[in-house]
Amino acid sequence: MPGNIRVIIFTDGPEILYQMKKAYFCLSIALGLILLMQACTKLFPKEPAEDEVLDGLVEGLTYEQTRQFLDGDIAFNNDIFTPQRGLGPVFVATSCGICHPGDGKGHPLNSFIRFGQSDTTGNTFLDRGGPQLQDRAIPGYQPEKLPADATFSIMTAPATTGLGFLDAVPDVLLLSLADPYDLDGDGISGVPNWIDKPLYSKPRQGSVVRSDGKYIGRFGKKASTYDLLQQTATAYNQDMGITSRFEPVDVYSGEIIIFEVDNNTVHNIVFYLRTLKAPIQRTPNDPDVSEGKRIFNDVGCAKCHLPEMETGFSPIAALSFKKFYPYSDLLLHDMGPDLDDSYTEGSALTSEWRTPPLWGLGLSRNSQGGEYFLLHDGRAGSIDEAIRYHGGEANKAKTNYQALSSAEKEKLIKFLESL
Repeated sequence: MPGNIRVIIFTDGPEILYQMKKAYFCLSIALGLILLMQACTKLFPKEPAEDEVLDGLVEGLTYEQTRQFLDGDIAFNNDIFTPQRGLGPVFVATSCGICHPGDGKGHPLNSFIRFGQSDTTGNTFLDRGGPQLQDRAIPGYQPEKLPADATFSIMTAPATTGLGFLDAVPDVLLLSLADPYDLDGDGISGVPNWIDKPLYSKPRQGSVVRSDGKYIGRFGKKASTYDLLQQTATAYNQDMGITSRFEPVDVYSGEIIIFEVDNNTVHNIVFYLRTLKAPIQRTPNDPDVSEGKRIFNDVGCAKCHLPEMETGFSPIAALSFKKFYPYSDLLLHDMGPDLDDSYTEGSALTSEWRTPPLWGLGLSRNSQGGEYFLLHDGRAGSIDEAIRYHGGEANKAKTNYQALSSAEKEKLIKFLESL
């Protein structure tokens, strides 16, 4: 018996030692992974909440639609053009995401200049580079210079979220909101911008066409763009000097050249823009926010910044017949002399601007370097300053705002920052 015990210890001892070392090694690995995971949670920030970011897709997309959204996301945010890929030779930016960081508002450092038209008869500078100034150039070329006799407007890029909802608003709803002759006597006379639709853009269902063949525009600072296909194709062409089947004329030479971006990429970006989620309001149940919303309505801001709209039919089921909250009526309003840039587009007057949606306003600083750059050209460094620039049809609302107490103003601004 004792001999047997000695044999067992002699033969199994190394195996036991090996198994102990193996167990110790595995335990060390497990503990190391646990410590690494704990360290990573401290090194890397947690994922932001849905209401803290503008990026993200609308709910209810199919698998295939989600795939197309992601393809468009990559093309919009990650695809950077170079001279070898057709950039320029004159341009403004090298990618979509440069002007719309995080799908938010642009910064004055990457603003763009529109020039040429001072009345509704049409742009007379199209043969001299209008309507957009390409102020950068690839090596060996000179950027465009602004014609000395042209009127112009400096503009910052808008946020891109929720555009599919705006696109799906029926024309009849916009016309019902318009009051060109101020028949109700409230001093507000919003009007649509009647524009020429590009041939490649299909009329949306229920489009209203004027007797002279004009359509209602709804995108851009002056609502001079018909749909997101036109927005995308002209941005490729005028911002990056990239031609497509839709906009094949090179902005530098004026010649038709080989398409530098394919149809699928253009359509993927259009789909991406249409299916970006609408901004989500934060802290809607905060008592100060609720009171600020009441004040917003009482002073008259909601007459133009309409809180709620509803889409009509959309070929994307997730966008059809949905209520949404843009705080805009998508109409043109005369904003007075302080915001008159002596430049216009379509049927808009030089002092008329489309009511910008206010949703996502509180997140604007995230894409603008931590500061506000508001209004069409980024001149306002705060919400209060932006309101004080309002005039024309907004003058009464501005006067009511200025008459508020400091506490009431703070609540109104807190509400706006929650959007």
